[in-house]
Amino acid sequence: MRIATWNVNSLRSRIDRVEAFLDRHEIDVLALQETKAREDQLPLMGIEARGYDVAVAGVNQWNGVAIISRVGLDDVETGFPGQPAWGEVAEPESRAIGATCGGVRLWSLYVPNGRKPDDPHYVYKLDWLAKLRTAAHEWRDGATALVGDWNIAPRDEDVFDIAQFATSTHVTPRERAAFQALLDDGYVEVTRAHAPGYTYWDYYRQRFERDRGLKIDFVLGSPSFAARVTGAFIDREERAGTGASDHAPVVVDLD
Repeated sequence: MRIATWNVNSLRSRIDRVEAFLDRHEIDVLALQETKAREDQLPLMGIEARGYDVAVAGVNQWNGVAIISRVGLDDVETGFPGQPAWGEVAEPESRAIGATCGGVRLWSLYVPNGRKPDDPHYVYKLDWLAKLRTAAHEWRDGATALVGDWNIAPRDEDVFDIAQFATSTHVTPRERAAFQALLDDGYVEVTRAHAPGYTYWDYYRQRFERDRGLKIDFVLGSPSFAARVTGAFIDREERAGTGASDHAPVVVDLD
């Protein structure tokens, strides 16, 4: 089975790229982040015509997650238990959706950005990660994958210039500790050993062309999921060219 995760930065804008990506790599399950639309606004007919089922969580032009699967899409769950709320009228954002696909319980996750270390959104991000850890603790015994845009660079090597990020989010000790806590609980980051390199390049100042990126998109698997992984790669070509997302897809192969 082949699983992928991709922050697509607007599914409506990049539906042609998504369809071509599914075809080119024969993807069985694709987790998307930043779909930026309600389900009724998405042009899904081409995907469904290819034999995929789609589950979407999105309410407006912000956030949004989805799972696309041709190996089953069962027990869909929008938001994880205890997911924190945000906003003037506090409510959970469209940042998490789970489904069982081909025997794997997969969660497409779009972790809050945090904005700045002194911003309330940073506190929200840490709370969101802590509540995710609590929920994920109960999922470790099954074949579970936590995939998506984590908005965390766990190691200095995951940033093109760590000195430039010294006072920024994504690399603070508390964010990295929250990521590490999931690993300490038994989850395994399954892509790094097979797929070194960045997954995100800002549109600013030709960051992609200069390879000045971040590694912030990951697949964390439960022990039984991790044991099935045979390889992984980052599709850098999807970050190239006109109309590309600022993230590249990450693909994982299972036996």
